Amino acid sequence: MVPFSFANQDLRLGSGRALYWAEEQALLVADLHLEKASYFARFGQMLPPYDSRETLERVAEAIRETGARRVFCLGDNFHDAQGAERLEPHAAGMLDALSRATDWVWITGNHDVKGGKAPGTFVDELDVRGLLLRHEARPGETRPELSGHFHPKLRITARGRRIARPCVVASERKLILPAFGALTGGMDAGDPAILAAMQPARAIDALVPAAGRLARFPLWRESQHRA
Repeated sequence: MVPFSFANQDLRLGSGRALYWAEEQALLVADLHLEKASYFARFGQMLPPYDSRETLERVAEAIRETGARRVFCLGDNFHDAQGAERLEPHAAGMLDALSRATDWVWITGNHDVKGGKAPGTFVDELDVRGLLLRHEARPGETRPELSGHFHPKLRITARGRRIARPCVVASERKLILPAFGALTGGMDAGDPAILAAMQPARAIDALVPAAGRLARFPLWRESQHRA
């Protein structure tokens, strides 16, 4: 995982789309969208029914890699309100084991219901060491903030090839994490909706771990948009 600093905290970004917060021994993931496949199956769109299992295996691997003691899920945890009830036994067992091994916290997203039926603690948002953890970035927020919701992807052309990679969108005060779930799509990191959610900002970049370093791609600069 590639280390970097945000709001005076030491963070690490992994290729698996997870963020590790060293001081809190915490893993942060966004937009798991568990049971997305079974949701679409109800409407006749048949997808392989193992997305929850694959997503939770990714979480387990990130916990093993980092030694995390806490897990913060930044909203849109299940794809719909009944998602927890549809978990097949293997995935349900995995989630139960992970939530017993860590301090597991679900932050409510727009796909979620308050309270929920999965194991763990449910909150609307959280302030940890001065960092706000919430599902959707709040335009105008000036306190340090970590969120998800937008599923950002960096899209670039290199050597004639179009490349798309999940990325973190970062400003001085805000980080938007990429979607972690196995069946999640993505929005262009430079989309106006994302740039608006990141305000106020002096600079907005896409962050992508590559070959043991953190690559930064400029998305927006205040100096270029002054009247």
